[in-house]
Amino acid sequence: MNYATIKYYDIANGPGVRTSVFVSGCRHHCPGCFNAVAWDFDYGQPFDKPTRNEVFASCQPDYIAGLSLLGGEPMEPENQQELLPFVRNFKALYPNKTVWCYSGYTWEQLTGKEPSLARCEATDELLSLLDVLVDGEFVQAKHDISLRFRGSSNQRLLDVKKTLAAGQPVWWEDEKVFATHTMEK
Repeated sequence: MNYATIKYYDIANGPGVRTSVFVSGCRHHCPGCFNAVAWDFDYGQPFDKPTRNEVFASCQPDYIAGLSLLGGEPMEPENQQELLPFVRNFKALYPNKTVWCYSGYTWEQLTGKEPSLARCEATDELLSLLDVLVDGEFVQAKHDISLRFRGSSNQRLLDVKKTLAAGQPVWWEDEKVFATHTMEK
């Protein structure tokens, strides 16, 4: 697997300060995609052991809230195969930090409720290691810059643990000040 870029000290792709890994390879090709260069699976650099170790080390400080996986498309089967052991190791090292994943595939596609080429032998375990899944393709006509942590209004921020327990999608709950745009407690 290749990666397009890694953003250290990222505050745009999940709550708090995070390390964000943008993997290469995506079959969605959403019009208006902000990272179309990463559609090519061969773009960027190999996500090798030294790179993975750099990412792990970057997450060590207490002020780092977690890891975000973006793309490209992290949930392409080729990428899932590489990300699964990486996320396993991340969760072992940092059990109290969160893992967010951005995917153009929906929860229903990833879990097999709807047909999808994304499902593979790594999907269920990888999903179980995530804290939040931002799902759904970017839709230019639904682009809304006022949305927090997503680009278009069709995309959902799913609390994966609650979704798995409920057997249906459960939205992640943002802090009230951000959810309501008020300073009320």
